[in-house]
This record gives sequence, C-alpha cells and structure tokens, in this order.
Amino acid sequence: MRTDLHRHLDTPLAAVRNLGILAHVDAGKTTLTERILYLTGTTHKRGEVHDGTTVTDFDPQERDRGITIFAAAVSCAWDAHRINLIDTPGHVDFSDEVARSLRVLDGAVAVFDAVAGVEPQSEAVWRQADRYGVPRIAFVNKLDRAGADLDTAVESIRERLHPSPLVVQLPIGSEAGFTGVVDLPRMRSLVWPEGRDTVEEGPVPEALRDAAQGRRRQLEEAVAELHPGALEEFCAEGTLSARTLTAALRDLTRSGDGVVVLCGSAYRNRGIEPLLDAVVAYLPSPRDVPAVRGTRDGREQERYADPAAPFAALVFKVNGTATGRLTYLRVYSGTIGRGETVWDSGTGRTERIGRILRVQADRHAPLERAVAGDIVAVVGLKSARAGSTLCAPGAPLVLEPPTVADPVVSVAVEAVGSAEAEQLVSALTRLVEEDPSLVVRTDPETGQLVLSGMGELHLEVAVEKIRLAHGLDVRVGRPRVAYRETVVRGVSGLVHRHVKQDGGAGEFAHVVLDVEPMEDVTGDGDGGGGATRFEFRSTVVGGRVPQEYVRALEAGCRDALADGPLGGHPVTGVRVVLTDGATHPKDSSERAFRTAGRFALREALRACAMVLLEPVADVTVTVPDDAVGGVLGDLAARRGQVSGSVARAGVVVITATVPLVELFGYATRLRSRTRGRGVFTARPAGYAPAPSTASTGTPAR
Repeated sequence: MRTDLHRHLDTPLAAVRNLGILAHVDAGKTTLTERILYLTGTTHKRGEVHDGTTVTDFDPQERDRGITIFAAAVSCAWDAHRINLIDTPGHVDFSDEVARSLRVLDGAVAVFDAVAGVEPQSEAVWRQADRYGVPRIAFVNKLDRAGADLDTAVESIRERLHPSPLVVQLPIGSEAGFTGVVDLPRMRSLVWPEGRDTVEEGPVPEALRDAAQGRRRQLEEAVAELHPGALEEFCAEGTLSARTLTAALRDLTRSGDGVVVLCGSAYRNRGIEPLLDAVVAYLPSPRDVPAVRGTRDGREQERYADPAAPFAALVFKVNGTATGRLTYLRVYSGTIGRGETVWDSGTGRTERIGRILRVQADRHAPLERAVAGDIVAVVGLKSARAGSTLCAPGAPLVLEPPTVADPVVSVAVEAVGSAEAEQLVSALTRLVEEDPSLVVRTDPETGQLVLSGMGELHLEVAVEKIRLAHGLDVRVGRPRVAYRETVVRGVSGLVHRHVKQDGGAGEFAHVVLDVEPMEDVTGDGDGGGGATRFEFRSTVVGGRVPQEYVRALEAGCRDALADGPLGGHPVTGVRVVLTDGATHPKDSSERAFRTAGRFALREALRACAMVLLEPVADVTVTVPDDAVGGVLGDLAARRGQVSGSVARAGVVVITATVPLVELFGYATRLRSRTRGRGVFTARPAGYAPAPSTASTGTPAR
C-alpha cells in the first residue's frame, strides 16, 4: 500500500521542504519571497512592497502599511523539489503569528540586513525557532546598500545569536558595486549582470582567488571542528572535498550545531538561486525531522511522516474569507481526501472535509487529497481552531499546540450605534477565532467590551479589520497595559479553617500555608507576555492531608491568583507551601479544600507586602546624530533606562528599557523630534516594579 501511495504522489516526501522566512521588519522577507516566486516561475512579474503589488502581502492593511501582518503560505517548485513557504511578520506585535507558523515548519531562512546585522526582532524570532527546534540557514540581504558589510553582519550573528556561522560565499564587489558571489564549496563565481535576471557561472576572478582560497580554508576548519566525519577527512587529506563539505554542512544545519550563511540582494534579484539550492541541499524534508509526538489516552505516541499511517494534522491558522472559512493545517502523517471525515480532538467532534486547497497566498488551487508533509487549507470545518488536532476517527491523537502569549495591551471597544452592538460581538468572536493572541472580555465594572492584544499596532490592525471586513463603525478607548502584582515579603504559618454546616453534608478543611516570593519574577525577555509564575508544594507527611485534597488545594490557590489585593490584577511570582493540615472523616472533600485554598491564599496575600508590576519593553531607537540629545531627554521623561548607544555612519543607535505604557504615541513624537528621520523598534522584556506615583492612570483590570 505504501508503494502505491508514493507512486501517485506529485512529489515524494524526500523532495518536500516546508520552510518559513524569518526576520526583523524591513529586512527584506517579503521581497525575498517575491523573488523566489518569480524565479521559480510561480509568478510572471516581480511584486514590490513599495508598489503594493506583492503576492504574500495581499491584505489591504499590509499594502497600506508596507509591512507583513499575517503569515501567508505559498508553494513553488525548484530543482524537482516542492517548497511550501510561509512569509511571516517581522513586527514584534505579531510574534504569535510567527510562533504558530514555526510550530508546523521543518526549516527556516533567517534574513538579516547587511547594514544593521542582528536587530531586536531578528533575535526574538531566532529564539522562537530555537524553542521549536527549527533548523535554519541565514541570508544576509541588502549587500548593495551603502555601509553593507558581510563580515560585520556575520559577527553580530555570532555574538548575539551564539550559533557557529558557516559562511559559504564571498561577495564580488561591495555596496553599489555588488554583482555576485564566490561559491566557496565549489570554488566558482556566480554573477548577475545588471538588467538581467539570469545568473552566469564562471571561475573565481583572479583578483579574488587568494581571498577565496583563504575563506574556503576557514570554512573547512570551522566545519572540521564541528563534524567528526569531516574532521577525519581533513586530518587525512588536509582539505575537504566539495561532496564531504556539503554533506557536513547539511548535518550541522539539521542538528543546529552550525548555521550556513549566504548573502545577496533580494531587491536586485542577486543571490536567490544559490539560496534555493541551499534550501534543497541543507534544510530537512518531512522524512528527515523526528516523528511528531502526541498523546492518546494519556500515553505518548509518535507518528512518522508516512502517507500510509493514520491521519494526523495540526491546525495553525484560521481565516474567514468572503467565500468561506479556511482552515490551514500541516499534515504530519497519513492521507486525507476530499469528502472524508476527521476527528477534532479538542472538541471531540467529527467534521467533514469539504475541499482541500493548495495555497498561493490569497489564491487557491483545488486538490483531491493531502498527504504527510503537506501544508494545505481545507474548507468545511466549523469548530477547528488554531492549535486543534485533526486525526482519523479510529486513531485519536492530541498534538501539542503552539504556545500563546498573554496579551499586554487592552482597549475598550464599542459600536457607535446600539443596533450594531450584536454585530460587534459577532465580529470580535470571529476575530479571536482567527487570532488566538487576541482576547475579548467584558469589564465587570463598566460593562464595556475590552479587546486585549500584544501591542498598540496589533490592536489597531484588529480594530481596522472589524471596520473593513464588517463595515462597523467602532469607537476605541485609550490603550491600557496589563499590570501584574507580586509578593516582595511573604508570610509564614498562616492558618485557615474552612467550616460550613448548613444542613446535609458539611464542608471542612484545615490548612497551614507559607507564602513567599519566587526569584526573578520580572524577567521575560523572550516576549512571553508575562505568564503567571506559581509554584506549589506540600511538606505534610503521615497522610494528614490526602494527595487528592492537596491537588484540590493547589487548584484553589490558582483560582486566587486571578485577582490580587492591590487592584485586582493577576498575581505572579508566588510560591505556596502547605506545611500542615487536618481533615474530617465525613465533611472533608476536594471541593472543601479547593474553597479553602482560594480563601486562604487571598487572606495570605493581604498580609504579604505586595508590589505592582508593569510591562516594560526593550527599545532600539535609530536617530540622526544631531537629534540624539532631544531623543535621550524624551526617553528619560518616559522613565526609560538607557543601556547603550552606538554611532554608525551619521546615525546613533540607542538601546533602552521603557515602560510599555509610556510608548503609546511614541512613534509620532519621535518623528516630530527627528523631522521624520528617526525610527524605533520595541519588544517585550517582561515586567518591572511600577513606581507608586506613576502617572499612568487607573491600571487596566
């Protein structure tokens, strides 16, 4: 059966590459994607970001703003391989969109600006790829720009990302004179003549021969240090053959012990062919990655990328369109055909696959079926959400979903007319289905609908989507940040007795708790959004409190963390220790101990010394050197802590940590102070104690 399936596949699994394009905003991800589509014959005209003609940035907001907001999937062919490619956002507010894409990818191309090197969001997406174990190759873009330097960019990769960069190319020419590269493994030149899209292959230029031989030697030594097989040949022969070098680079890339570095200029269509060759040569196919792991009836199972295995897929994106609801999924094992039934492990429901589509951004081509290794969209699913597992009804499985960060910024939203209120609720519900990093709730005090997300731009895009897609006129309140509360001095030996007798079975629970602060509750530099940190343990011995009651007590303590004593904000950074307790033979129950845990921890928190925490961001500001003084003064006024500054060719790059609440409206202020020449980026850096007299208004609840 396996042979028959493979015979009918368009592309064997070994010739499939599922990869993402990762980078900081404006590093050239979308332009690179456009050039790949053009070069592979998928499109017949090169799209440009500045013209709003790109394939993957098809949403009106993306074209208006000139940035990628939503991850877009496309498919193309190169050298008898099928490449399923996802162009991901580069702005920090949409990092959850990147995480959902990385969860289903087998490899990635990380794009770096040849002038700026590793930028803040470059580092953030690199750490996300580390978290999901995604192998990467690096592409240093924009080598045709003034100030571009491959060696400086590579050194920033080494210093800030800590991989072993393995540079396989030497640029021919520099800045505006950049015309091609020397391919070091094969010792050949690749040149792109001005005005032509085709590459010309030839010998290494005489003027670069010594430099190329020196770089080739450095590459061989670096590979030999990391790869035992290459080391053996290097010691025996004193050099590495092109075949051995390529095989070693593939092994090091897939293991994560090294990162192959290529270079070029996507805008000028230079360096794309060797990049595609590197994708095929070094990045893994679905067959090369470890089997996906899931749980079935509480036991861990593995599913290999085998079309003949039971069907299993993970939903990573849901998108509502004018023609219906599209559910994007990665097929990990098995085969699914149009009209077949799948089991949604999250909802426990069966659903029917209406249509299967090969995705080309906002265009789709129908397929009869999808097999292991495919990334496709399906029509007909009603309840599946991002993170849902779809599987064969007879072989249920639950795959680990992508992580979702806690939102840090909130705004109140309301419809202008009362008749549109229900439409707004429906629109917000659909919005949250499509983007799990958005949260909608009703404020218990004001009755307002509160929309929470990852940043000011994230919420701005969400509200604009409601206006454009649903034709609703929406009023938006001032952004508010998500505060936390934490313990700075705990209490010991707090005794709480829960006794309830009102006829029938009573409730009894007696507990003694120690409450203390955890270490390092403020740090969250990976942009995780400040998720609640809590530890619970029991030191009770002798069976005085049965284990099932201990678990119920812990659940009650977690309930109490939702509303802190300072202002009703979530509590984080708390360790609770059960030191003693007692039970009643008839009246004690899990319910009684859960109630006791909730009230005991609330009482303990009121007795502790507490502090309010506010979200902070690492900010990088690039300004002309004649505007540095004003920008530094403005950062100080915003309670920013400047950590450094670096001068670069007429500009100064300032790094600082600034409270998130102080960054609202900062883009406009920066443009005013620098006459439109200043730019900044920010990424979440965790939480820090808020000053007791901070003029931030009433903290968001």
